[in-house]
Amino acid sequence: MACFVCLTGRIGATYHISFPVVSRSSFGIWGALWPVFNRAAMACIWYGVQGWIGGTCVYLMIRSIWNDWRNDTGDGGIKNSIPSSGTNTVAFVSFFLFWAGSLPALWFPVHKIRHLFTVKAFFVPTAGVAFFIWAIVRAKGIGPIVHQPGKAHGSSLAWLMIKGIMSAIANFATLIVNDPDFARFARKPSDAFLPQLITIPVGFAITSFIGIIVSSSSTVIFGGTPIWDPLDLLESFLNENGGSGQRFGVFIIAAAFTLAQLGTNIAANSVSAGTDMTALAPRWITIRRGSYVCALVGLVMCPWHLLSSSNNFTTYLSAYSVFLSSIAGVMICDYYIVRKGYLQIHDLYSGKKTAPYYFTFGFHWRAYAAYIAGIAINVVGFAGAIGREVPVAAQHIYDLNYFCGFGVAAVIYWSLCKLSPIPATSDTWLEVGDQISDDFAANTSDEEGRYDEEIMMAGKGKGPLTRDISHEGDKV
Repeated sequence: MACFVCLTGRIGATYHISFPVVSRSSFGIWGALWPVFNRAAMACIWYGVQGWIGGTCVYLMIRSIWNDWRNDTGDGGIKNSIPSSGTNTVAFVSFFLFWAGSLPALWFPVHKIRHLFTVKAFFVPTAGVAFFIWAIVRAKGIGPIVHQPGKAHGSSLAWLMIKGIMSAIANFATLIVNDPDFARFARKPSDAFLPQLITIPVGFAITSFIGIIVSSSSTVIFGGTPIWDPLDLLESFLNENGGSGQRFGVFIIAAAFTLAQLGTNIAANSVSAGTDMTALAPRWITIRRGSYVCALVGLVMCPWHLLSSSNNFTTYLSAYSVFLSSIAGVMICDYYIVRKGYLQIHDLYSGKKTAPYYFTFGFHWRAYAAYIAGIAINVVGFAGAIGREVPVAAQHIYDLNYFCGFGVAAVIYWSLCKLSPIPATSDTWLEVGDQISDDFAANTSDEEGRYDEEIMMAGKGKGPLTRDISHEGDKV
């Protein structure tokens, strides 16, 4: 995951451009709108999903104070007044409270609410470690947890591990394609590359280990089937009626998880959706307006249907990652292999028919052919994932859906560019973003060279700080 993220992030960190602009070099000036729409749509869906999880955290906080804040199942609680909706009154109200409470945070730019993320950085890990220790103590040590017998062996275990890896990558599929939105603010490429390369695998390895141990402890504590959702485990603690101390512990941990969901929804979803929507409709949409559109879509999409079962959600994740893997394959192949790091930034903002990124009516047919090929390799396997009878080979291909989609799209794109060369490429590695900026800034006035990404995308900029250059021996 970290390698994929760093590969796309480096483009933004080097040339200081966002994902909508990066995608123009491979998909074309107008063709880039479809990948951007895909990313924005995924951000809206994720906003709803994360909001529903945040609502569950709010539910646990309220129930730890007022035990009757639960669905009426015959032993007390609140009667469900919306039975045909697929959820219940308590769950929906909790979700709505989280959703409404998140709206004020969307008003401010991220840098103005940085202290929220500072608090999150200390509070959430502390609560996670406390939950980890609490679960181990309840299970009377880590020994009974790790010595439970395995349920899968041999090739079935191997394919289950592969599916787990693909699900984890699918979880990152959105960030992989739009990491330039964040990395573009880095002072130099290494500022974005090294922290992500280190923190993503280390951070997720630690949190995954904590999650596995905590969930596995439920088998020892309660017996029977493991409770893999930590929020369900916290609810099981509340069901024990273990006293005020136990309720207080659940409240603190649930509050930390609520803060974690809020931060994730802002940084990974609302800001990403807002940034991408400015590229789709720059005349009418700003990042702030796009964030509120994202929140509205997250509400009306009824996210509880996606989360009604783990199988539904995993199937959805895998299906949409197929689309995003093809986009990532084309983008990375275009930058690193076909263009060898060379981009003409000025032309990425040009709608002239003679510009190198205009291609055919603003669409790059090679990129779309590769994109469709990357999707097609997984179509049969997807049919099997939703219950159709398909060959075993197709199922295994779909089990590797992200790698297959990414690899096929990249190979097809490279092959088509070899057979039918494209303009604005280099014969040697030529990643010149900062060099051009420094050179041009030294020869222009401050007003003439002023450039701002968001102003430019809103149609108010005077032109980028970079200019087209050519070097002897380079094919430009």
